Amino acid sequence: MTERPADTFAALRIPNFRRYVLALFTLTLGIQVQGTVVGWQVYDLTRDPLALGLVGLAEALPAISMSLFAGHVADHHDRRRIALRAMYVLVGCSIALWWLAAPTPAGLGALANQARVHGIYAVIVVSGVARAFLQPARQALSAELVPRALYSNAITWRSGSWQMAAVLGPALGGTLYALGGTMLAYTVDALLMAVAVGMLISVRHRSPVREVSDEPALTALFGGLRFLRGEPLLLSALTLDLFSVLFGGAVALLPVFANEILQAGPEGLGLLRAAPAVGAVCSSIALTRWPPFGHTGRNLLLAVSGFGACMIGFGLSRSFALSLAFLAVGGAFDMVSVVVRSLMLQTRTPEQLLGRVSAVNQIFIGSSNEIGAFESGLTARWWGAVASVVVGGVATLGVVATVAWRVPALRRLRSLTP
Repeated sequence: MTERPADTFAALRIPNFRRYVLALFTLTLGIQVQGTVVGWQVYDLTRDPLALGLVGLAEALPAISMSLFAGHVADHHDRRRIALRAMYVLVGCSIALWWLAAPTPAGLGALANQARVHGIYAVIVVSGVARAFLQPARQALSAELVPRALYSNAITWRSGSWQMAAVLGPALGGTLYALGGTMLAYTVDALLMAVAVGMLISVRHRSPVREVSDEPALTALFGGLRFLRGEPLLLSALTLDLFSVLFGGAVALLPVFANEILQAGPEGLGLLRAAPAVGAVCSSIALTRWPPFGHTGRNLLLAVSGFGACMIGFGLSRSFALSLAFLAVGGAFDMVSVVVRSLMLQTRTPEQLLGRVSAVNQIFIGSSNEIGAFESGLTARWWGAVASVVVGGVATLGVVATVAWRVPALRRLRSLTP
């Protein structure tokens, strides 16, 4: 069993990891501001829930298509340098969104709005490519900055910092949008991402030199997939999260709920987007003291089940306060799943494969958020936003039941060590 370190702040006492966490926090804060404003802006320009789903699809498709190559690159080059270059592109995307938010010239009307939406989609596609390279390099880099004994503690702080930024970012984005519109929000977004670049530059670390493999390039490219085929427990955990996020994601439809169902406006949208992260932060604080590794498999299945149930409750709620509560509790359950899955991945994967396996994880988990956003937007157009979220929550519970039945070893899993 993985032991909890006696010092709750052990990983944060390592300077490079502390700077890494600050870079992750600032970058995520900017991304969350951007995501909140893009969603509201696109819906305001189109009044079409499918357009919100297309935002997710525009980011997911390039991320999925480039992920395996990006993981291969992360396993053969300096991971910090790769992450920095991807972040430079993300800063450029924020500046491009700021430029696209400029006031429309008089007389252009609907034509200008359509061109602006298409421009936003194009920027999101570029950011998807950058994310494809950033995620495996960033995740693998974090494992290099701390000793193996502190992996559990480091993952909890890494996930907690991400969630803390996800608490503040949407609320900040909604407030900035209400105060100064898209121009102000995208200005702050670009500044936050630039600060994140500076923090990662201050991390004094170079990835260890790895021996060049003599295996064919195509074989090396699919190394992560081959490894996962031999790790059924890890593969089942990733599959569980893939489908739960795919079916249980209500975030893409939050502008619809905030505007039409809960009558909450842009400030309410920021709070709704922040609520899952509030629950996740509270959960992460608890997990630093009480890690969920006594009955790991059972806890993972219960956490994903709780997440699905909360999505059903959110879809049926007509109270703003109750909707916030369902999202917050769902975020707390999701945090348990994130910590368990991340530690499984990091402890069961050889260091030389960590980039490629992280890239597969990105396809399974990261891009499923965007594909799930498209699925939610499409089903919302067919059935309405409420039915889309409720059916997604029910489907999540079905996925949990199927995985628990088909992979009994996951139910019985206690230790996270191979």
